Amino acid sequence: MKKIAFILIAFLLMSCKTEVKKEDLTKLNGYWEIKQVTLANGETKDYKVNETIDFFEVKNNEGFRQKVMPQLDGTYKTNGIKESLKVFEKENTYFIECKTDYGKWNEEIITIEDSTLVLKNKQNLIYTYKKYEPFSLK
Repeated sequence: MKKIAFILIAFLLMSCKTEVKKEDLTKLNGYWEIKQVTLANGETKDYKVNETIDFFEVKNNEGFRQKVMPQLDGTYKTNGIKESLKVFEKENTYFIECKTDYGKWNEEIITIEDSTLVLKNKQNLIYTYKKYEPFSLK
């Protein structure tokens, strides 16, 4: 029964995948807030409030991702740690290669739109992000 459920989930994910085009990759730049994580078994975890968000900066398929903490005055704080990124294409699929001093891994870009980013890692965890909308009390 577990095999059937896994096959159905995999089929649904593949059928829901929107084609990522090279020109869409510029949409990766900016601030992204995690909205949901889908586990390999199909369970989901929703995130209503996030203390940190991800900032991506990519130029010519290279750049970085950094965790930042939005402040009430509209600024951001960070611990200064950045993940190096390289975006590459393999078999008509785009991936982000992430690298830190502690490891290296790839994430598949499932969807990238103006307000939605979906990434999948090697463990079949699917991260759904929404474009972060800043706030300020200024």
